[in-house]
Amino acid sequence: MLRNIIQIDEEKCNGCGLCIPNCHEGALRIVDGKLRLISDLLCDGLGACIGYCPEGAIEIIEREAEPYTELNSSELQQWPVQLHLLNPQASFFRNADVVLAADCAAFAMGNFHTRFLKGRSLAIACPKLDSNKESYIEKLSIMINEANISSLTVVMMEVPCCGGLLQIARIAREKAGRDIKIRKIYLSVKGQVIGEEWD
Repeated sequence: MLRNIIQIDEEKCNGCGLCIPNCHEGALRIVDGKLRLISDLLCDGLGACIGYCPEGAIEIIEREAEPYTELNSSELQQWPVQLHLLNPQASFFRNADVVLAADCAAFAMGNFHTRFLKGRSLAIACPKLDSNKESYIEKLSIMINEANISSLTVVMMEVPCCGGLLQIARIAREKAGRDIKIRKIYLSVKGQVIGEEWD
């Protein structure tokens, strides 16, 4: 939708952060020494932050942006979410669209819930730090074959270790013997979608 939202001039921004406490929506962060709008969803477009920028680096413009939501409600449909703790035959997995996300993904992406969780069940894992990845393969295989999940979306960070999550999903699909498409989503360390394809 077309709406008012802030725009940051990176050339002018000195990274002082004086504007951040005056953004009551929590839409601003300093990243790599510069101010960043972390999510369109969080910016109400009123510009309370503007008057606190000594460099004049923030302005309000009108552009296409996701609608502002005053209450960022959770789209989480079940508990627990960590793959080690999940029962792969739980009712919330039956015929469900499932998101398998790297632990870091939801923290990096401000609108993770609205973009990926709405109407889906969730499992999270870290292919680098978690132990007993064989149990992950077994659980995902059961979800695919016995819980008959409808789809599997794997959300990974751009860092190399996250590729192990996709590998676990592929092995589980092979073991299940059911040809289910895997949607691969890659996020930058700043939480932006930088790649999306089907496997």
